[in-house]
Amino acid sequence: MVLDKKEATAAYRCPSCGSGVMSLVGAFSLSADMIRLRCTCGGSEMTVQYRSDRRVRLTVPCLFCPTPHTYTLSDEMFFRRELTAFPCPYTGIDIAFIGGKGAVIRALEESERELLELLGDTDPAELERAKHRALTDPQVYDIVNFVVADLRDEGKIHCFCRDGGDYRVTIEDEAIRVICAKCGAQAEFPADSVSSAHDFLGADSLYLR
Repeated sequence: MVLDKKEATAAYRCPSCGSGVMSLVGAFSLSADMIRLRCTCGGSEMTVQYRSDRRVRLTVPCLFCPTPHTYTLSDEMFFRRELTAFPCPYTGIDIAFIGGKGAVIRALEESERELLELLGDTDPAELERAKHRALTDPQVYDIVNFVVADLRDEGKIHCFCRDGGDYRVTIEDEAIRVICAKCGAQAEFPADSVSSAHDFLGADSLYLR
């Protein structure tokens, strides 16, 4: 099913209060200026901007990450698809939706059920507090493993071994530890959120002590 009119419903879930925020976006209003979807709690907003290359740029606040995520799609996809979901790139959980009103409402309801299950039947308002809890997420482990393997292959991990160490990654309650099995040198990194591990992606070398 495609939409007959060149308009779409945009929605996201507020990371501050957990409420669904939804608004109709028309081609005329979108071409005039940037549209801001603000939550009534005042804690977040999603922006929708029509670019000169006929593509639409979305900036969406995230339930799990400290900074918003940006997505770009064609105006055809924005206005003509019944539903497009935008997942957080680090958790894979959908944080915004574009499409027909009915489909977007159903997607918001389904996302709320998924979040409640994720939080152990916690009230949506708990989302803000949940972002700051200690979290040993499997994705954190995967990201650190990827970086360690990449740095090892490039010879950019340094320990006390002159001929190269044997590097292992162990995961604990609130930290990830990189250890050389030969000399025992190690380094520790926070594992309290996926965003913490994402920051680690920028490392260009690793020193174990």
